[in-house]
Amino acid sequence: MTLAPRSADENARLEAALIDLFERRISFNQVLGLKILAAHPGDVRAAFDMRPELVGHYSYGRLHGGVISAVLDAMGGLALMVGIAERHPHDNTAQVMQRFAKMGTIDLRVDFLRQGIGAQFVATAETTRLGGRIGSTQMRLVNQEGTLIATAAAAYVVA
Repeated sequence: MTLAPRSADENARLEAALIDLFERRISFNQVLGLKILAAHPGDVRAAFDMRPELVGHYSYGRLHGGVISAVLDAMGGLALMVGIAERHPHDNTAQVMQRFAKMGTIDLRVDFLRQGIGAQFVATAETTRLGGRIGSTQMRLVNQEGTLIATAAAAYVVA
């Protein structure tokens, strides 16, 4: 018996569940103000606005390094969620969401390239490897002018 891949309706439910998880149920992402712009294979993007709560240096009004790290870490996780959903096209939304339960960061390297100055920031991520137990990602953070602020690479437990 061959299972049919997810229907368009099921894909829409999965996308809504992923957005709900990322933007609302992971409460720290709310603190960061992350909003998903795209969550599709090859296009994983989120944005957030600069706010006083995110400032790391009061004299310059730039992003705190921990905010940059946390955003890039969250984006790596989102890229892997998209990859896991793509790897299991016959799973329904509940089954795919259950697969995320054991995910966790095991390594994160951030390269801070420029000061985090801007009004809005966009983070992108891509999966570089998705194995049975470990997934690897690369991420980027730019400001509204497209200036590259930071890059990152991370590894996650996925099973």
